[in-house]
Amino acid sequence: MSKPVLMTVDDEAHVLNAVARDLQARYRADYRIVKAGSGAEGLEAVQEFKRRGTPVALFLVDQRMPGMTGVEFLAEAIRLYPDAKRVLLTAYADTDAAIASINAIDLDYYLMKPWDPPEERLYPVLDDLLGDWRASVPVSYDGIRVAGALWSPDSHTVKEFLARSQIPYRWLDIDKDSEARTLVEVSAQGHARLPVLFFPDGSTLVGPDIHTLAAKLGLTAPATRPFYDLIIIGAGPAGLAAAVYGASEGLKTAVVEMEVPGGQAGTSSKIENYLGFPSGIGGADLARRATAQAKRLGAEILVAQEVVGLRAEDPYRVLTLDDGSELTCHAVVIATGVKVRTLDVPGVEPLLGASIYYGAASSEAMNYRDRHVVVVGGANSAGQGAMFLSRFAREVTMLIRGDSLASSMSRYLIDQIEARSNITLMPGTEVSAVAGAGHLEAVTTKNRRTGATETLPADALFVFIGAVPHSDLFGGLLELDDAGFILTGQDLMRDGRRPVGWTPRRDPFLLETSVPGIFAAGDVRHDVIRRVASAVGQGAVAVSLVHKYLETV
Repeated sequence: MSKPVLMTVDDEAHVLNAVARDLQARYRADYRIVKAGSGAEGLEAVQEFKRRGTPVALFLVDQRMPGMTGVEFLAEAIRLYPDAKRVLLTAYADTDAAIASINAIDLDYYLMKPWDPPEERLYPVLDDLLGDWRASVPVSYDGIRVAGALWSPDSHTVKEFLARSQIPYRWLDIDKDSEARTLVEVSAQGHARLPVLFFPDGSTLVGPDIHTLAAKLGLTAPATRPFYDLIIIGAGPAGLAAAVYGASEGLKTAVVEMEVPGGQAGTSSKIENYLGFPSGIGGADLARRATAQAKRLGAEILVAQEVVGLRAEDPYRVLTLDDGSELTCHAVVIATGVKVRTLDVPGVEPLLGASIYYGAASSEAMNYRDRHVVVVGGANSAGQGAMFLSRFAREVTMLIRGDSLASSMSRYLIDQIEARSNITLMPGTEVSAVAGAGHLEAVTTKNRRTGATETLPADALFVFIGAVPHSDLFGGLLELDDAGFILTGQDLMRDGRRPVGWTPRRDPFLLETSVPGIFAAGDVRHDVIRRVASAVGQGAVAVSLVHKYLETV
């Protein structure tokens, strides 16, 4: 933690220097002594301290200053530092003002000038005040702070990005924390957007998009070369596995990920059936380990960069990124996975990111401590989400379209859910409507067999109703099935005939798409087992097939 500040403000230079000298002599080992020659200069410094997260322990301010009196300065400064101790320096003529300010700004003490000798008239007073301050003020946080509102979708987006990136931050809710609200008002410079992020270096970002935030955090970097042997689109389990095997086998490899490494698996609170982790592992932690492994082996991971175009210019494959740049390679592995299926019922759209969430939304779980939340879905991701949320919520209600969990969820999860007393199952039930002003207040359910409806009071809704392939970009280039999943290998063959436009004198390889040299792995493929282990295996196999392809070009 940086040293707490003792700030002294006085417009008379000789007095200011004398106060600072005495403070340095006594307190410099434990505090940073800062002086300001006017109230305006002092407030500017106070605002900068707040943006940096620097604690201020005490203000020692002269009362009679032109432009802004000491009392006026303190009234503004304590809006940002309400716990700081306040001492006024006064002449005899200012005594009445000092006494009046005891009630107006909760003044802690006023000192008459001169204060010599400080050992008798200054230090005993400040020692007591600083002792009280240290005993009552929590330790300052030196990391990133995010100030926003619980019901702000943009605040949720930023928190979820930081959580999935495993970047620590402190959440400041402006609806509950008046000091945080004041900090936002001071720092947003007229912008009404949330959230506002405060960094340890004193810089701020107001309502940033994910690309801007990723760049600020140092997560993004330009590609180091224009040409690669292998480019992987998507950094879920399949993409990261392909990166590990590609880089380890000597291929110049890059991964382009539009959000955060991990994919859908990265949002899972706990994966308990992945080989080698007997106690389970969080999806974000698995993604972090895999990313570090791929980087160590030489793969480049381009985060928060989206592929917006893919074309074949034989013998090369060319990707266009969202910043307009292009990357060229010999081979491509598409591992874009799936995106969540949306809940199409009245009332959902206005509340997305503001008490209605797709996925586990681990960054929000603690905000619903001792509240009632509803989970929609009956597969493993829903079960993992319900178990995670049950650690915080008073009650978790699971709405399941099927008659039971047995056909869609792993047995170990069913056993855990049935043993958890605060999880209630409602089988054969779906959401028909939601309601709430600014945030969720109620969920209307419908029994699929009887048609009966019921309205449940609820504070949040977490949706896990399946997924659709993340393949929109490739529809004009590759052959897809009716649901949009990418066809590969033998699924491309029709009555023994190869795909239209296929030029090699061979059949497509197992994971190869209808364009030679472009492969698909993981959940984006047609008719695959959608498990983390399966995706990892496909990523590894795809690299072996890339080697076979490179032998033919």
